[in-house]
Amino acid sequence: MQFDDDANLDTSEVQDVRGSRIPGGKATIGGGIAGLIALLMGLFFGVGPDQLGLSSGNDEPAASSSSIAQVQQSCKTGRDANSKEDCRMVAVVNSVQDFWRQEFPRRNGRYTPAQTVFFTGRVGTACGQASSAVGPFYCPGDQKVYLDLGFFNELRSKFGASGGAFAQAYVVAHEYGHHVQNLMGTLKRAQDGRTGENSNAVRVELQADCYAGVWAHHATTTPDESTGKPLITKLTDDDIRDGLDAAAAVGDDRIQERYQGRVTPESWTHGSAKQRQEWFYEGYRTGDMARCNTFR
Repeated sequence: MQFDDDANLDTSEVQDVRGSRIPGGKATIGGGIAGLIALLMGLFFGVGPDQLGLSSGNDEPAASSSSIAQVQQSCKTGRDANSKEDCRMVAVVNSVQDFWRQEFPRRNGRYTPAQTVFFTGRVGTACGQASSAVGPFYCPGDQKVYLDLGFFNELRSKFGASGGAFAQAYVVAHEYGHHVQNLMGTLKRAQDGRTGENSNAVRVELQADCYAGVWAHHATTTPDESTGKPLITKLTDDDIRDGLDAAAAVGDDRIQERYQGRVTPESWTHGSAKQRQEWFYEGYRTGDMARCNTFR
């Protein structure tokens, strides 16, 4: 995945609070490897902790801005995105939102942008406090995506994904898929408390995978608002393979087999490795969000 060296990055779409002090005392989620596994199996690539009963009950706002907002200082152009991981994530956020600003109004009305919050350790959100253990998530209460960049190391080391820049981009694009669902009113269908391979929770997650694929289909042709040229200039077959590999690595069956030694489809919340790959690829193959109807 390659970015236009001369493109200007819009860091206003990212709130960098890494290293900030989080008010309100310690978070109430986490709790060692057992807690980590439970959280990952319940919330992986998902939505805010309140939807799984993981909220601290404290409706405090997101953490205040860091005294040194790193991305605002170091991420200026596509050249920075090609050389620095956090700047690459800024560029992906820009590209994903450039696409949805253009695509969403054609079908559903005006697109409302969402910030991505970079944090370390734990963070306060409108969905309650969350720790890095929950992985990346979207909070519909404040319409923000939350991401600890250290997660990408765990994607390789704990879940066996091959990694790569586009594997990271897939994660971000999936979370923005949840934002699109929230704007459309679809996201709330996952909140009926049911689990299982045919549950609404799984269908919502697979649709977000499909939406990530739709963005990927258009990534090298979506013009940047400031330059009129695509921010992403190159996306290879190897990149897409990395995305498919990441999608499979976080399938419910893969995670269950790795951590509990058996697969229990009745407790699935995100879908199998095969389903996640198939729906991401369906979006990538067609480039049509109308083909992402996982509720059929």
